[in-house]
Amino acid sequence: MDQRIINLYDEYTHKPLSRSEFLQRLTVLAGGTAAAMTLLPLLEVNYANAAVTSQEDLSTERITYPGVNGDMQAYVARPKEEKPYAAVVVIHENRGLNAHIEDVTRRAAKAGYLAIAPNALSSLGGTPENEDEARAKFQQLKPEDNLQNFIKVFDYLPTRKDGNGKYGCVGFCWGGAMANNLAVNVPSLKAAVPFYGRQPAAEDVVKIKAALQLHYGGLDERVNAGIPAFEEALKKNDITYELYIYEGANHAFHNDTAPTRYNEAAAKLAWQRTLDFFAKYLK
Repeated sequence: MDQRIINLYDEYTHKPLSRSEFLQRLTVLAGGTAAAMTLLPLLEVNYANAAVTSQEDLSTERITYPGVNGDMQAYVARPKEEKPYAAVVVIHENRGLNAHIEDVTRRAAKAGYLAIAPNALSSLGGTPENEDEARAKFQQLKPEDNLQNFIKVFDYLPTRKDGNGKYGCVGFCWGGAMANNLAVNVPSLKAAVPFYGRQPAAEDVVKIKAALQLHYGGLDERVNAGIPAFEEALKKNDITYELYIYEGANHAFHNDTAPTRYNEAAAKLAWQRTLDFFAKYLK
């Protein structure tokens, strides 16, 4: 597919671009309305296409914990055996907690972790089925409240008997940026893995105590523009990090519900690297 079309969809999903304007521009790039409507299902995510990790040998539940503006909802999965596990916070994209992220949470649990996925849209009634509605709700959230709501999951985790006090996080897109911000703001965090997430301010990097593993799509010009300053700050402050750029991969390459952006080879390699990283710093 024409990279300009993929870039347009990326712009639509991350900037205040109306659906009507998106469709108008897509029609121009596609060469007509009929062609645009044919391309649309290939661009938009479809949770029916998501992998479904079996819940066999897992214990799953939905919990709440106190947030700054009401209770935060979260999905939790861990191995069925009752014992303390290292915790991995799974942070969704700018669509809220959905079937795909719940599946990623089960994948982390299958690897031997207490995995917990909070929903940033909890205070607004949760995640709507319509993606446009979900993205619109994100515009209503205050960044400072978002950060505090995710920091507070680390206040909740010590109250569980199935946690051992070791904490990591992995985030995607919006959640990748949040993972970076948690690394800056949660000293107890041992490992943070942002996937194509916006980078924190260079002056804040000195606060990072966690080891970082950074994943970027080679075609993701928007996010990748921040890599040089971030890497310079990481080196300057002697932060432990790994940085991987997957050539030919787009933003959201790990999301198997996004047909044109999902890159199976890059996704599998990045996820295996993530699990290896967690095994090194959390187990």
